[in-house]
Amino acid sequence: MILDNVSMTYAVESNSGASAESQSGLHVAVGRMLTRKKPKVMVEALKPMTLDFYKGESVGIIGRNGSGKSTLSKILCGQVAPTGGQVLAKSTPIMLGVNAALMGDLSGDQNIYLGCLAMGMSLQEIKEKFDSIVELSGLEDAVYLPMKTYSSGMSARLRFAIATAIDPEIIVIDEALNTGDAQFKERTKRRMDQLRENAGLVFLVSHNMSTIKSMCTRVIWLDRGELLMDGDPETVLAAYRKYTWNLARDRKARLEELREIARQSLDDITVNLVNTP
Repeated sequence: MILDNVSMTYAVESNSGASAESQSGLHVAVGRMLTRKKPKVMVEALKPMTLDFYKGESVGIIGRNGSGKSTLSKILCGQVAPTGGQVLAKSTPIMLGVNAALMGDLSGDQNIYLGCLAMGMSLQEIKEKFDSIVELSGLEDAVYLPMKTYSSGMSARLRFAIATAIDPEIIVIDEALNTGDAQFKERTKRRMDQLRENAGLVFLVSHNMSTIKSMCTRVIWLDRGELLMDGDPETVLAAYRKYTWNLARDRKARLEELREIARQSLDDITVNLVNTP
């Protein structure tokens, strides 16, 4: 899978100037805000980036809130098209979660059939994989209860089990592994290992650094829509932890230094690739 100079820019409405109006009269200001056409500003959600991903990799995507992780996830699985560049993939990536297909009034087992059918599986294929889907979800007898009675963790586990039932070549997982007990996390790790062994490519978006470290072979770090670092989990996570530690203490000068160090690591990768015979 290749991201070729991919970028994403949104046009969003802005309330710029509203605060000045509010000083001259709240009711007048509110009326104007409701009736006038708001100006639009351009927001660069993702700055241009070029990346190559390979079969057998499990790629962690990290960054603070608003860094562009969700935007990148949607671009990777084709939910949105980038405003710049292109995405080249051998097969259609699958985003973890079949929320649109699942129904709260139906039981878990009925949703397994519904979700799997929505992903293109045949009834025979679903029957053959039903027991393994239930086992992976860890729901046991609760699978026969209405899904609306499930906790958010139970729902996330069922979505993961359904989404990974089809052995996709490329799968994007967004935060789903942060719920559940240690036993479920071990089952999901084994399942992700199986996906990679079957020539798969896995993307995992998470704020949980221990999950990223244990389940990923490579990590990319985004900040303010910019790709700052790309490398082995231990190196990237160490740099990110140092960054967030200084961020919590509002050490702005040090933060920019750390960002520059991270950028330099990307430049070093590029130089090494160019010089490789």
